[in-house]
Parts: sequence; structure tokens; C-alpha cells
Amino acid sequence: MAAKETAAQKKQRALRLAARLEQSYPQARISLDFHDAWQCLVATILSAQCTDERVNRVTPELFARLPDPRATAAAPAELIERMIASTGFFRQKTKALQGVARALLERFDGQVPDTMEELVSLPGVGRKTANVILGHIFGKPGLVVDTHVRRLSYRLGLSVQRDPGKIEQDLQALLPPAQWTAFSMRLILHGRRICVAQRPRCELCPLEPDCPRVGVPVKTRPGGKRQVG
Repeated sequence: MAAKETAAQKKQRALRLAARLEQSYPQARISLDFHDAWQCLVATILSAQCTDERVNRVTPELFARLPDPRATAAAPAELIERMIASTGFFRQKTKALQGVARALLERFDGQVPDTMEELVSLPGVGRKTANVILGHIFGKPGLVVDTHVRRLSYRLGLSVQRDPGKIEQDLQALLPPAQWTAFSMRLILHGRRICVAQRPRCELCPLEPDCPRVGVPVKTRPGGKRQVG
């Protein structure tokens, strides 16, 4: 049986994983399209339970007609619902967009704040969305934990937690703050392209030398679905 990995060894392995991800995905950026903090906030809210590609097809018209929080807060809900219908859950998302727009007008003079504490105080904004904005708009360390980061953190032996907030803390402890945003973005890309949920393409994986799951048999779930243990 292999010796248990020490905290120092895990840190070094995490740094090696980050370096290999950088080689594979040099452009570490979320795949949503936006030009400012408000657009980033809107696009991230719309991306819940929806692909980034779909959001990017919707937002050009949305941003052209409703370019800022004031216009969004004042717009008829039915108008927003029609424009974002294809992203799914459009009624809930419309309420979220108008709620956050009004909160920004009432408390932040219509400007998206640049701290975690202020961002998560906005209605419908959690740490994932806040970290996207911090990392991509304000250049502050922001480690995004989405479904891909959750899955790969477990597979790569970087966290045994299931709660996104605790996973975020585990990854933050392994990497310097300057790498948080890029690492999480690259992990998301890797989860989409190579380390997919049901049939991970391990034979193509650049992380294989430092993956503790190498050699673990693929399990079969009820219904025939397969997964790496």
C-alpha cells in the first residue's frame, strides 16, 4: 500500500498539476462574453443550469437593450423573460437580475462592488459568482468552484469535501492566491474536454503523472453509467 501523502507533498503535487494545466490551457478565462462588471454579473447569473455558449447567444441583444442596472431594474419583467427564455428558468433569472440591479442602485450607486463581502450581500450572488467577478473584472484572487472543479478536486485527491465552500478553502490552502483564478478556470476547461464525468479520457490526460486515480477501475452505476471511482 502506498504511503499516505503528506500535506507538503500534496502542495507540491498541486503546484505540478497547476503547471501542467497552464501548459495545456494557457488562456485561463471563463468562456462567457462580457465587457464590464455588470455584464459579467449578468452573464454569470444566466449561466446557471445553462451552457456558456447559449448565454453568449442571448446576451448581445440583452446588453444592447438593457445596458446597465438602471435599465434592467426599470424594464418590464416580460421583456427580460422573452430575451433570456432560452437559458432556462427564465422567470427566476429575471427576478434575480432585477433584484440585483435594484440592490446595486440602492446600495452601491449602480456599481458592482469589488469585495467578496459586498458581492455576496447582493441577492442571488453566491461565492461562485463573486469569485468570477473578482478574478475576471477586478484582478483579485477568486477561486471558482463549479461542478467541474468539485468533481476534479475529488478525483485528483485535492479535496475530499463535497461542500463548494470547503473545497474552495482546500484549494486555496494548496496554491498561492495569484494562481487561484487561473487554476480554477483551467480545471473547468479540463473537466469539459478531458476529465469528463462519465467517460474520462485518461489516455489523453496531461495530469496523469500526478493523478492518484490512475489505475482505479471504472465503476458501473445502476443503469449502465460508468464513472471513475
